[in-house]
Formats: sequence, C-alpha cells, structure tokens
Amino acid sequence: MMTIVSENSRSYIEDVKKLAEIFAGRANQVDEEATFPYENFEEIKESGLLSLTVPKEYGGSGINLVEFLQVQQQLAKGDGPTALSLGWQLGVILEQAENRNWSKANFEKVSRLIVEEKALINLAQTEKATGSPSRGGIPTTIAKKEQNGWRINGAKSFTSMAVALDYSIVTVDVNQTGTKGYVLIDHSLPGVKVKETWDSISMRATKSDDLILENVFVSEDALLFEETPQKPFPKGWYLQIPAVYLGIAEAARDYAIEFASNFQPITLPHPIKEVPEVRRKIGEIELELVKAREVLYGVATKWVEQPENRSQLGAELQAAKHIVTNSANTIVDLAMRIVGARSLSAKNPLQRHFRDVRAGLHNPPTDDAIVYNLAKNVLDS
Repeated sequence: MMTIVSENSRSYIEDVKKLAEIFAGRANQVDEEATFPYENFEEIKESGLLSLTVPKEYGGSGINLVEFLQVQQQLAKGDGPTALSLGWQLGVILEQAENRNWSKANFEKVSRLIVEEKALINLAQTEKATGSPSRGGIPTTIAKKEQNGWRINGAKSFTSMAVALDYSIVTVDVNQTGTKGYVLIDHSLPGVKVKETWDSISMRATKSDDLILENVFVSEDALLFEETPQKPFPKGWYLQIPAVYLGIAEAARDYAIEFASNFQPITLPHPIKEVPEVRRKIGEIELELVKAREVLYGVATKWVEQPENRSQLGAELQAAKHIVTNSANTIVDLAMRIVGARSLSAKNPLQRHFRDVRAGLHNPPTDDAIVYNLAKNVLDS
C-alpha cells in the first residue's frame, strides 16, 4: 500500500502552520481593503511552497493529493483567499504530475519556471459567455495560427491572482475548430491586461478579476496541450475547494471555543462554555467537523491509493465537495450563534469567515448540479 503522507511532508506542514499564523494577522486588512496579499505570496515563494506539487525530477517536492489538501486546509485557517489562490496553481501542476498529458518538454518548461523563477501561474478558463468550464462549453477565446506562433484574442473572468500573475495557462479554441487548447501566456507580453472587476463580498483578496487578451502573440511551443473530445475525467485536485472552506470553518470553530471558554457575563458564575445550549452547539460543530474530514480525506485517500479507479470516483468527488462545503457553512453559522452579536462586528473575524465560506457554495460544481448528477448515475446507468 502506498504511503499517504510522506516523511518529508511533515516538515513543511509545520512551516505551513507558521505561515498560517502570520497570514491570519493580515487577513482582516487585506479583506477590508480588497487588496491582493502580496506579502503572503512573497513568503510562500521564499518558503518553497509554490513547488510542492512539482515532481521531484524537476526540483519540486512531488506531494500527493492528500498532502496537498492538508496544506490547503492549514493555510486556510490563517487566510482563506490566500489558500484558495495558491491552490489553483498547485492543483494544476498536480494534475499534470499525475496524468502527464502535456509533452515532457512542456511540463518540464512550466515546472522550471515555478522552481527556478518562482513564477506565479493560474489556469484561466472561465468566460462570461460559457460560464464555468465544468459545464463543458468551448472557449470563445481564440488561438489563431500564424507564422512562428499563435495570435490570442479573448477574455477570461474569475481569474484569481490576476494582478499578481507571471503567467496564465489559458484555454482557447484552436483555430476555431472546436478543439480546446491550453496556451501559456506570459503576462509581460503586449496585449495582456487585467480589468479589475472583482467586487465580491466573499474571498475579496483573491482578486479574481478579468484577464483581457488583445492580439497577444505567443511562440508555437506556448500551446502546451490540445484536449481530445472525451468523457470528462474526474479531477481529484478540485478537492482543494472544500479543503479550503473546511480550514476556514476550523478557524471559526477555534475562535468560538476560545470565546466560550473566556467570556463570562455578570449574570453567570462561570464562562458560557458551561451553558448547556453552548455545549450543544459546540458538540454539533464537532460532529460536522468529523463528517467533513472523514469524507474529504476518505475520498482523497482512494484517489491516491487506487489510481486505476480514478475514472470511477467522479460521483464521490462531487459528493465530498457538497458535504464538506455545506458542513463548513453550518460550522461557521453555529460559531456565530455561540459568540452572538459580537460576531457581526466589522473587526470580528467571524463575519469574514461567514462571508468567505459562502463562496464555497458557488464554486463549481454547485449543489444542484451535484445532486442531479448523483441521481443521473443511479437512474440512467
């Protein structure tokens, strides 16, 4: 049986916990100002976390899905937007490390950018016209072949970290043939622009703005991969989404427990942790945490231990996203009920956790899509 958590992972998990504590101290400010957490990412780069999922053969740590989720969960306890943003880069590289469907040269090129240049990279897929890529639409962004390269025109929405990215991996319609391609775009090229459209009340510091590509010319080898039409293959790394929201919920739970252990109104001879209703709510929080952790890591462990069965795990991956994100929302709600009106103060972290954790319900696949897919699997098989 494969070792799920490697020995080397234990050392960087401690580093991640230390970073999370630092990020927690900045979280309120970057949320209030809706600014990108540049300081956080400078420290992430210095710590080597950008290359965690890069294979060891290219100078990275080569961590697996379970280890990746542990990193995301811990970082999110400090700052959810930072964790979610980092997770897009780590996840895209993890997928390639598992599947190797790019050419060896292209994967090595991107890996070297991360390891040697500490490049910040995201996968830009979502478009206003087609919605989430999980819905299966062909991109309206076009890559037109020209002599010695490709001419790219289009726009992407919800591009996390857009203002800070060094590169994007952009999905395109190759020569308007209906074939989806993945093109590496250097953000220093002429025609690459960021339109600051991100006005969400949740995950404000992800700065998920629009990426605009106007007559951007890239070299021929910038086309990393062309996707052949096939039945969608499950993406285990998307579990980073519920892992992040679970981390946010744990931060809310910790705050509520500390508050209940120390707050003693003059009407009581003891802190409110002794009040039966408060104890019941804390018990409900613990039940939700057990459920969420077991489901999340149970499915992730299957992904790591049984690679031959990954094509069959789609329903379980979706169910895990549904269960964990909904549990996370329940936990934050219960934490706020324990703390009471103080949780609505602008300076109280619980109101931020409440806003941030709501975003998990809208990250694809959404609850309705998951439920209908689960029904389809048993009714139409």
